[in-house]
Amino acid sequence: MGLFRRNGPVVFERHAYGRRRRWAVPNWLLLLLAGIALGAGGLYYVQEEHLPPRLTPEESTRLQARVGELDADRQRLQAALLKATADAKAARTDGERLTGELAAARESADRLQKDLALFDEVLPPDPRGGAIGVRGARFANERGQLAYHVLVTRDRDGKRPFKGVMELVVAGERPSGRSDTITLDPVDASFTSYQHLKGALPLPDGFVARQVTIRVLDRAGGTLQGMRVFNVR
Repeated sequence: MGLFRRNGPVVFERHAYGRRRRWAVPNWLLLLLAGIALGAGGLYYVQEEHLPPRLTPEESTRLQARVGELDADRQRLQAALLKATADAKAARTDGERLTGELAAARESADRLQKDLALFDEVLPPDPRGGAIGVRGARFANERGQLAYHVLVTRDRDGKRPFKGVMELVVAGERPSGRSDTITLDPVDASFTSYQHLKGALPLPDGFVARQVTIRVLDRAGGTLQGMRVFNVR
């Protein structure tokens, strides 16, 4: 009741309003700063004592250069691997092609052997028995030329191909009725087992062939390898 009296004195406490309060750091902020300091110190300790040493700028530059070299080596090896793979594929393709060619060659050789066996059965052997056998021939006078078809064979033991010439020595009659013998131009002959020689050679004007001597030589004017005589039909 005394508080609301008009004439009573009002008392103020001096210690509460007479001077400004001093600011104090909160406890939570102190704890936060302490935690940060302890964490930084712990990280520094772990780095210095337990982790590998940090690289200097020079070491970092050298490491990056080495990484670049290793990447270049990797690309080079990758390119070499791709090339080796392509070469292996090409070699496999070539191997398949060579296998096919070998099979075809064997088939051709078998066919040649069958042909030779057929020649032996059907055609008479060359009576002279030379290195080159003249197994058969057919000749005809055709419009001023001598048409020929000659089959020559070779000894089966021969390993290297024969290369030589065939000469035709023709006996016949001139337009006057006089007998004469002429030698026609040589014909190249090159074969391993046998060869059909077919064609036509020019005769002198009005000359009529009656008989032909086949001469097989190792070269023009060389050594005689086989010979046989046939009449012209």
